[in-house]
Amino acid sequence: MAGLPAFCANVSFNRDVRPILSDRCYTCHGPDSASRKSKLRLDKEDSARTALTSGDPAHSEIYLRVTSPNKAKRMPPAYLGHQPLSAREIEILRRWIEEGAKFEPHWSLVPPQKAAVPALKRQDWAHNEIDRWILARLEQEGLQPSPRANKATLLRRVSFDLTGLPPTPQEVDSFVNDSAPNAYEKVVDRLLASPRYAERMAIRWLEAARYADSNGYQSDGPRDMWRWRDWVIDAFRNNMPFDQFTVEQLAGDLLPGATVSQRVATAFNRNHSTSAEGGIVDEEFRVQYVADRTETTSTVWLGMTVGCARCHDHKYDPILQKDYYQLFAYFNNVPERGFVYNFGNEEPYMKAPLPDQQGKLDDFAKRIEAAKVRVGSMEPASRVAQQKWERLAAREDEDWTPTSGMTLRVFDEEHFDGKKQTEVGNKVAGFNFHDPYTFAAWIKPEAPDGAVLSRGEDYLEGTGHFVHLMGGKLRFHATFRWTDLAMRVETVESVKLNEWQHIAVTYDGSMHASRVKIYVNGVPQKLKILFDQPIWPLETKQPFRIGGGGGLRFKGSIRDVRVYNVALSEEEAAVLPMPDSVSQIAAMPAARRTKAQGDKLHFCFLERHAPEEFTTTRKALAALEIEQAQYLAKVPTVMVMKERDTPRESFLLKRGAYDAHGETVSPDVPGVLPRPKPEWPKNRLGLAKWLVDRGNPLTARVTVNRYWQMLFGTGLVKTVEDFGSQGEWPMHPELLDWLAVEFMDSGWDVKHILKTMVMSAAYQQDSKVTPDLQQRDPENRLLARGPRFRLAPEMIRDQALSVSGLLVEKVGGPSVKPYQPEGLWQELQGGSGYKADEGEGLWRRSIYTYWRRTVPAPGMITFDSPTRETCVVRETRTNTPLQALDLMNDVLYLEASRKLAERVLHEAAEPKARIDEAFRLVLGRSPKAREDAYISSALLRFSSYYSAHPGEAEKYLKQGKAPVDNALPAETLAAYTAVASLLFNLDEAITKE
Repeated sequence: MAGLPAFCANVSFNRDVRPILSDRCYTCHGPDSASRKSKLRLDKEDSARTALTSGDPAHSEIYLRVTSPNKAKRMPPAYLGHQPLSAREIEILRRWIEEGAKFEPHWSLVPPQKAAVPALKRQDWAHNEIDRWILARLEQEGLQPSPRANKATLLRRVSFDLTGLPPTPQEVDSFVNDSAPNAYEKVVDRLLASPRYAERMAIRWLEAARYADSNGYQSDGPRDMWRWRDWVIDAFRNNMPFDQFTVEQLAGDLLPGATVSQRVATAFNRNHSTSAEGGIVDEEFRVQYVADRTETTSTVWLGMTVGCARCHDHKYDPILQKDYYQLFAYFNNVPERGFVYNFGNEEPYMKAPLPDQQGKLDDFAKRIEAAKVRVGSMEPASRVAQQKWERLAAREDEDWTPTSGMTLRVFDEEHFDGKKQTEVGNKVAGFNFHDPYTFAAWIKPEAPDGAVLSRGEDYLEGTGHFVHLMGGKLRFHATFRWTDLAMRVETVESVKLNEWQHIAVTYDGSMHASRVKIYVNGVPQKLKILFDQPIWPLETKQPFRIGGGGGLRFKGSIRDVRVYNVALSEEEAAVLPMPDSVSQIAAMPAARRTKAQGDKLHFCFLERHAPEEFTTTRKALAALEIEQAQYLAKVPTVMVMKERDTPRESFLLKRGAYDAHGETVSPDVPGVLPRPKPEWPKNRLGLAKWLVDRGNPLTARVTVNRYWQMLFGTGLVKTVEDFGSQGEWPMHPELLDWLAVEFMDSGWDVKHILKTMVMSAAYQQDSKVTPDLQQRDPENRLLARGPRFRLAPEMIRDQALSVSGLLVEKVGGPSVKPYQPEGLWQELQGGSGYKADEGEGLWRRSIYTYWRRTVPAPGMITFDSPTRETCVVRETRTNTPLQALDLMNDVLYLEASRKLAERVLHEAAEPKARIDEAFRLVLGRSPKAREDAYISSALLRFSSYYSAHPGEAEKYLKQGKAPVDNALPAETLAAYTAVASLLFNLDEAITKE
C-alpha cells in the first residue's frame, strides 16, 4: 500500500487514521465543545458518519474537503495557517474510506488481553513470549535478529539495568567462566536480590514523583522528605506488589488501621513544589498544589494528559473539563495552605522514625507507662496526704504561682500616660517563631489602643513580638517582615476599660497561629486569626518593653508582668489571675471550690508538700517524658496526605482560575474510563483501588511500558506520558498487552516482569548497528539488535565512585551534599552558600544527593536529569560538549581518576597489567591491541610531562578530599590518573553497550 508500512495489509483506524484526525482535525472537530466548528465531531463515530460514505471517498465530505483545490474550502483551513494533508495522509484516508471507514475505540481504553502468538518461520531463537512477538514483526519486515552479545558485554548491560552499577572484574570472570545453561539466569537473580537494585529502581520513581529536598519557586527553602525516599527503596527491595505500592502511596492513610509506613507512603503526593514567596494569593497556590497532584497521578498511572482539560475540554482526548475537576476533587481535601513555611515541612506532616528510633520510642513508651502505673499506685495515698495538708494549710499563710520557666517578673504597678514606656533590656524574650513562650500581666487600660508588652522595633508592623490593644481587642502580633512573614491573632471580645484584668498569651512554638492562646482573667478567649505565616527566623536586638512598642503607647496601669520560656497550660493560665491564696482556698469546703482553685491547691501540694517518694516518682516520670520529647524532636518528619474533618467543596473552575467557581463537582474518574465499583469509597482509597483494578485498561500498560523504556531505551509506546490520541501507536501493540496482562497475572510482581524482559533473546542481542539497520530502524524500535544508549546521569557518577573504590554503600538516610562548583547557589539563588559534606557524604550514591529545585545538582542536570519541578516519566538523552567538560574537570571525576590510579598501581606491577586492570574495572573487558598501544603511548607522554612538571603533578593530585597515597611517586600517580580520566571519558564508559 503506497505510503503505509509494508507489514500493513489493511488500514487500521487506531494505528493509521486516528493520528491524522487527532493532529489535523480534532482542534476544530474534536472533544472540546468550546472550539468545535460546524457542530462536526470527528472523534465520535455517529457524528463523523455525517461526513462519510463508507466505501466511496468521492462522496465523502471529509475526503472531498481535504483534497479540495479551493483553498477557501480545503481542510484544515489555510486561512488559519494550517498546512494541507500530505499525499501519504490523504492516501490513508482514501483507503480507509474505501475499506468501509471502520471506527475503533481508542486502543489504550480497551482492557488488554493476551493475543495468540503468530506463527514463526524461525523456531530456534525465541526464549519467551516477548521474543515471539519481536521475531514475528522482524520476519514481516524481512529482518533477522542479531547474535547474542558476548558475555562480558551482556553482564555489564544487565548490571547497569538492574543495579545501576557496573560489574566487578571478579563478577565478569565468574560469569564468563560459568558454562551452565542457567548461568545468565543466576546472574539476573543475584542482581534482582541486590540492595543496589532497589536504589536503581527508586531513582526513576523519585523523578516521576518530583522528589526534592527543597520547596521550589523563588525562595526554595529546605524540606525533609527523605524518609519517603527510604520507603520507596524499601518497597522495591521487598518487591512490594505494584498494586499495593500504588494504594499505599495514594491512600495509605485511609487504609483501616494505617501503619506508620503506610502513612509515610502518602508523601508521594506531597512532593510537589510549594511557595513561600511574599504577596502570593494563598488559595491560588493551594489550588495549584491540588492540580499538581491530579496531573502527576494521571501521568504516572494513566499515561493521560488530563492537565489539558484544566481550562477547557481536552482538544484531543475524550476528557471533559468536568472530568478533570472530578479527578481533582479526590486530592482537594487536604488540610493545607498555599503559602507555606520557607524552612522545614508544612502541615500535614508526621514523625517518621527510623527502625532503631522506633525501638527507642517503644522503650520510652514502656518505661513511661510503667512509671505512670507507679504514680497511679501512689495517688490514693497522695490524696489522703493532700487532705491532711489542706487542713494544715488553711491555718497557714501560703500562696503559690507558676514559676517553672519564668525568665522575668516585674511585680510593681506602674502607670503609663500614653507617651512613656519602660525598657527592661534585651536579655529576655528573645524568642523565635519556633520557640514556646508566655507573656502575662495585669492591666487596667484607660484607652482602647496601646502596646502592653513588646520585644521588637518601635514602629507599626516592625519585626518582633507584640501584645497590643487595638480598638479594645487584645492582639498578639509576631512578625519578621510584614505582611508575608507574620503571625497575628486578636480576641473577638473587647477588654474592659478602667478595670483591672489579667491577660496571658501563650504560644507553643509550632509555627501556627492557631496554637496561640489568649486568656483574660484565666478564661480562654475566642480568637480571630488575621495572619498565619510565621516562616522566617525572627531575630531582633530591640529591648523588652512594658507599655510601648510597635509605635504604640499604653495609657493606664500595668503590674505583675511575667515572661516564661514555656507555653503555660490552660490550667496554669487559669491559676495566674486567681486572687485567692492557697490558704484561703484550703479553708474553703471542697465542694465550693472552682476547678481553677482546686488546680492551684493541687499544684502547690505537688510542688511543695507531697510525700517524698511520690514526688521522686513523679519527677522521674516527668524526666522520662522530657527525655522522650527531646528524643522525639530528633526524629525526622515527612509531609503526608491527610483528609480534612469537614470535606472541602470542589468546583469546576472556569478557565482554570482558582476563584472562578462553576458547578459543584464530586470525586469521580473520567467518564471515558470504566466506572469504579460501587462498594469503593469516593475518596483517594477508592481511586487507588480503581487504578489497579484489572478492569482499568491503562495502569498495567503504562507501567510495563516505562519498564520497557528503562531497559530498551524507548517505550513500546514512545510517548510514555501520553497514551491518548496525540500519543504514539504502540510499536508492538500485542506485546504491550501481553506484558500488561502478564504483570497483573503475576500479582503485579515488578521483579518478575523485569526478569521476563531481561531474559528475552531480544534483550540479550549484540547491539552492533549495521548500515542496513541504521537506515531502516535508526531508533531500534523493531529490536533487530540489542539496546545501546547513554547511561543515566546517576549511573555515570556512581560508576566512577564504584570502580575507584570511593563508593560508600550505605542504604537510606538523609540527603548528602557532594562536591559542587563554588558559588553556584549564591549566583543563582543568593542567600547562604552550598557547603559540601565531609567524609562519606561526598561518596554516597547519587540517589542520595541533595536536590534543590532552583539549583539542581549540576553534574546530574548536565547529563539530562529532570529538575524535579514537575512529574517527568520520559527519559531524555542529549550529547553536548558540557558533558565531556564535566567528565574531564569535575572534582568528583578527577578524584575518582586518582583513586582508580592508586587502585591499579597497587593491584598490578607492570604498566600493561595496570592498563588491563583499569580497562576491566571501567569497561568490563580487557583492551584490544590497538587500544593497549594507544593507552601505553599516552601513559608515556603523561609520565614524561609530570616528571618534567612536578608542581603540576602535585596540583593535579590535590583534587577532592579523599587522602592521596603519598607512598606512590607523584609523577607516576598523576600519569595513571590521567589515563583513568581518559577511560572515564570514553564513549563506551558512559554507554550501555
